[in-house]
Amino acid sequence: MRLTGARVVVAGLGVTGRAVVAALAGRAATVTTVDGRAGDADVTGADATDPRVVAGLVADADLVVASPGWAPSTPLLTAARQAEVPVWSEVELAWRLRTGAPWLAVTGTNGKTTTVQMLASILTAAGLRTATVGNVGTPVLTAAQDPDLDVLAVELSSFQLHHTTSMTAEAAAVLNVADDHLDWHGSAQAYAADKGRIYHGAQVACVYNVADPRTEQLVRDAEVADGARAVGFTLGPPGPGQLGLVEDVLVDRAFHAPTDAPDRHRTAAELATLDDLAHLGGPQGPPPHVVANALAAAALARAHGVDARAVREGLRSFSADAHRAAVVRTLDGVTYVDDSKATNAHAAAASLAACAPGTGVWIAGGLAKGASFDDLVAGRADRLRAAVVIGTDPTPFVDALARHAPEVPVTVIDPGDTGTVMRRAVAAARQAARAGDTVLLAPAGASMDQFASYAARGEEFASAVRDLT
Repeated sequence: MRLTGARVVVAGLGVTGRAVVAALAGRAATVTTVDGRAGDADVTGADATDPRVVAGLVADADLVVASPGWAPSTPLLTAARQAEVPVWSEVELAWRLRTGAPWLAVTGTNGKTTTVQMLASILTAAGLRTATVGNVGTPVLTAAQDPDLDVLAVELSSFQLHHTTSMTAEAAAVLNVADDHLDWHGSAQAYAADKGRIYHGAQVACVYNVADPRTEQLVRDAEVADGARAVGFTLGPPGPGQLGLVEDVLVDRAFHAPTDAPDRHRTAAELATLDDLAHLGGPQGPPPHVVANALAAAALARAHGVDARAVREGLRSFSADAHRAAVVRTLDGVTYVDDSKATNAHAAAASLAACAPGTGVWIAGGLAKGASFDDLVAGRADRLRAAVVIGTDPTPFVDALARHAPEVPVTVIDPGDTGTVMRRAVAAARQAARAGDTVLLAPAGASMDQFASYAARGEEFASAVRDLT
C-alpha cells in the first residue's frame, strides 16, 4: 500500500511508536497515536480499549502500525483484523522505508542479544559500518533510513516478527525455540511459526541450530530466494555446509570455498579458537551456549562475505552486556556468576550446563509465568551441589527440585523483606559452596515479583557478592 496520503493509527507510543510517528511525518495524511498510559497520545486511558472508540479509529484508518508490546488479542488489533485493515510492525515499516543496506537478522528464545552484538563486533572488525538494532534497543526504523550504514545487525523478537511479512534478510538465523510467551502467541506452534518468519525470502543463507530440530524444520518450511542455503551450526564437528567445533577450533565448512571448488567437501576454514572466547567464561572456559552464539554470528557474517580474520578479531574484542553470564568475582576459590538475564528455563539450562558436575550452587526463582521447571531440573540435576530459591512464590522451583533432585539441599529465602532478599540468598549460597564451585544466579523466572527488572536483580546480586569479605 502507498504510505503517501494514508491514514495511519500507531498502537503504542513507546520507543518504537515514537520512531514510527517521526518516520511518517510528511508521508501519511494523518497519524493517530493510541496508548493507554502515555499522556501525550491522541487516544489514551480507558479510551484506548473502549470498543466504540476503537471501532471509530479502525473505520477511519488505512493502516495500523503496532508496537511489539501489543498482543494480537488487544481490542484495537482485533478490530483491525476484523475490518481487514492491514497491521504492520515497526520492522515491516522499516523494511519498506529502508535505504538499501542489507539486513543480517537474528531471533531465538535465548541468545539473541549476545549473538547480534557478536555479529556487529565481527562486522566492525571487517571495516564495515554497522549498527545493532531492533529488540536490542535502537528501533530498526531509525537505522534502516541511515544511508551511511553498510549493513544492519538486526535482533528480532517473536512479537516484532508477528506483523512482519515482506522483509527478506540477506541472511537470517533462528538460534533455538523453547516454549515462551505462549500467553501472547496463544500456542507453542504459533510462537515457533512467528520465529520462522525471519527466514521468509532469505537471499543467501538460513542459519539454524543442528541441536534444535525445530529450527531446521522452520528452514524447511520457509519460502526463500533461489540459491539461498541452509547453514547449520553445531558444537560438534561440522558436516558439509555447516559451522562447528573441531576440538578447540571454530571452523567453517559452508562459506570456506567457492561452491564449485573440487575439494570443497574435504576442506574447512579456521575461524577462531576457544581461547579467543576465553574472556566470556569462568574457570571452565566459555559456556557452550556462548560458543554456539559465536558460531551463529560467524555464519551470518560469512554469508555477508566477511573473511575469517575479521571473525577472529571480532570475537576476541567482543564483550558481553552486564547480567549475561558475567563473572562478578572469585572468593575463597568460589566463582560468582551473574546471569540474571536467564529469565526462562531454557536460558537457565544453558547457563547451568557451564558448571562442572556437582559444582553449581544455583540461585533460582522469580515469576514462573505458568512455566514448568521439571525438564530443567531433571536435565541439570547432576550439575548441582545446592540450590537457593528466591521469589514471592518459590513453589514451582521447590517442587521441581524435590521431584527430580531430592538429594540436592535447597534453601528457600523468606520473601518477607524484599530489600534484603538477594543479600540473604548470596549468604546462603556462600555457605553451601566449596572451593572450585560456582555460585550461579540464573533465576529461570522473571524479576518483577521482587525487583524492578532483571538488570536490577543482577545489580543487587553483584553488589552483595562484592561486599563479601
